[in-house]
Amino acid sequence: MLIDSLAILVGLAILVWGADRFVIGAAALASNLGVSAMLIGLTIVGFGTSAPEILVSVVSSLDGNPGLAIGNALGSNIANIGLILGTTALIVPLTVHSSILKREYPLLLGVTGLSLLLMLDGELNQLDGAILIVVLIAVLGWMIRIAKTGSPTDPIADEFDAEIPHDMPTRRAIFWLILGLICLLVSSRMLVWGAVNIATTFGISDLVIGLTIVALGTSLPELAASIASALKGEEDLAIGNIIGSNLYNLLAVLSLPGLIAPGAFSEAALYRDQPMMIGLTLALFAMGYGFGKLKGQINRIEGFLLLLAFIGYQTLLFFTLS
Repeated sequence: MLIDSLAILVGLAILVWGADRFVIGAAALASNLGVSAMLIGLTIVGFGTSAPEILVSVVSSLDGNPGLAIGNALGSNIANIGLILGTTALIVPLTVHSSILKREYPLLLGVTGLSLLLMLDGELNQLDGAILIVVLIAVLGWMIRIAKTGSPTDPIADEFDAEIPHDMPTRRAIFWLILGLICLLVSSRMLVWGAVNIATTFGISDLVIGLTIVALGTSLPELAASIASALKGEEDLAIGNIIGSNLYNLLAVLSLPGLIAPGAFSEAALYRDQPMMIGLTLALFAMGYGFGKLKGQINRIEGFLLLLAFIGYQTLLFFTLS
């Protein structure tokens, strides 16, 4: 029990640090290769912040624990909106200025709806996983097009540019990229091993472990990034990090258990966790989209409500444990 807990704690610490090094190295390397800040921000950074979830999903699926991978994908999206955006908005109210984000909101809603449709039959199979991967490729293509044709005066472009280490030598960027990837591989192995052992000891489903301990841990990079961005006045980036991460979680992370370990999953994921994720995604759309001439905004009251919803959901999980 003590060893399992230490494996989770140490694994999470290395996971968070490794994800940060991986993103910094990848972003700096791309910048040195002449990739635009907008393209780096929309693709490399967004994909990098979801790297912990992706690696955990791969390891848990290969180990025969797809429920943990599914819980990680859904739980991370719930935590990203309820915990991270809720907490961030309590500290600094968030106003949306970017036209690119207004295009991403409906996309996130559509992908969220797609994940529900694929799970309605009570299983994730290889066809479901393949569909999600195809949509992921299409979304990446759309983001590349947006980066090339979007307005260079969009506020989020400057915020992306400010976060990219342009002065890092290529050798150092490659070093951090490789070291970050190694840390992600090792730490995800430790985290899944400890989480599965604790779930087995206490008779808790791997789905709930994925929705709680693992989802919260793998969402820590987004929490740090969003709060830091908001405090620096980069409000679009704070929200954009979450939208991008949620897209990658549903398309890249959720596809992996279907491709690697296809089969049925707990009904609770469909009737308890999907509705919570969809509800929070709809709330994010209603608060942050901005209709007509009004700018989208998540104020402190709305942030408190998002956080309250997340706490209520975690309380429900504590009493069900299935």
